[in-house]
Amino acid sequence: MIVLAIDPGSVTAGYALLQKDGRKVHYIASGILKFNSGDEFLHRVKDIYDQTMNLMDQYQPDEVALESLIFVKSPAALIKLAQSRGTMLAALSQKYHQKIYEYSPNLVKSSVTGHGHADKEGVQKVLKQYLGLSNFKTHDESDAVAIALCHILNHGQVLTKTPRKKAGKKSGNGLAAALAHKIKETNL
Repeated sequence: MIVLAIDPGSVTAGYALLQKDGRKVHYIASGILKFNSGDEFLHRVKDIYDQTMNLMDQYQPDEVALESLIFVKSPAALIKLAQSRGTMLAALSQKYHQKIYEYSPNLVKSSVTGHGHADKEGVQKVLKQYLGLSNFKTHDESDAVAIALCHILNHGQVLTKTPRKKAGKKSGNGLAAALAHKIKETNL
């Protein structure tokens, strides 16, 4: 199964492709899509749509994963992000109807690091340990790789809310918990 993951944006968007082969995960590609920020947003919509279509045509993934909307301080930025994401969904739904999945930022971080409030550096550290990746152009790119990995790790599972653990007890169930011994070795 090849997964295309997109971290949506109105000026740049991160993308990543990972392949699940049995129990192994292989990195295929990742990068960023740049939309002409000199244009007014409404004039960027066609570019966002076209670049999303080109990405699908180039890589032919089996499924697509996106990050759900996040809270931002600026309502204008949230509106542009939502419109950009909607444009991408319109392009993706042409071929991937019912093969598009979305994950909250906290679920992505929790699945990858074992902690839903991990910072971007913590996510990148686990991606380096697990996939050997370390030279990301932007956080958008590393976020997209994390979204793809989250999709692979959660594929086929029913995602439900679980009761919160008591404060003070740290126990991760994400990829970082499984790789804890390797992460500790690199910190020595």
